[in-house]
Amino acid sequence: MGSRWLLLSRKTGHMPISTYDGPVARSSTTSDVFNAIGDVHRREILDALMAGEKAVGAIVDDLSMSQPQVSKHLRVLSEVGLVRCRADGRRRLYRLEPERLRPMHDWVAKYERAWNDRMDRMDDYLKELQRQGERQ
Repeated sequence: MGSRWLLLSRKTGHMPISTYDGPVARSSTTSDVFNAIGDVHRREILDALMAGEKAVGAIVDDLSMSQPQVSKHLRVLSEVGLVRCRADGRRRLYRLEPERLRPMHDWVAKYERAWNDRMDRMDDYLKELQRQGERQ
């Protein structure tokens, strides 16, 4: 692309469209649980809802975040099914849907098992070194 692009850009003053048609990093979306909980504020909201159903105002008070900010994050969490909303007169009450965290839990559990296996092997190795040291 180098010299060919330079030649084309001198003639036309524009970069060829193929310059833009390369691999592009995937932008962060909130369309799945993994990305939705990637934001610290959304995790704080989930933590606040662990105690039970709460109105938006109560979440605002608990987290010292603005109401528009809390509402924005609740919308994202609702879209991926991590929270459910119900109307109670003029108030909107939100509750946690912990089952939607199951895929995340299962994924992390694999790493936890691998980490525990490694720690167990290290423990065995250290015990063996200690026994060898005692024999000397």
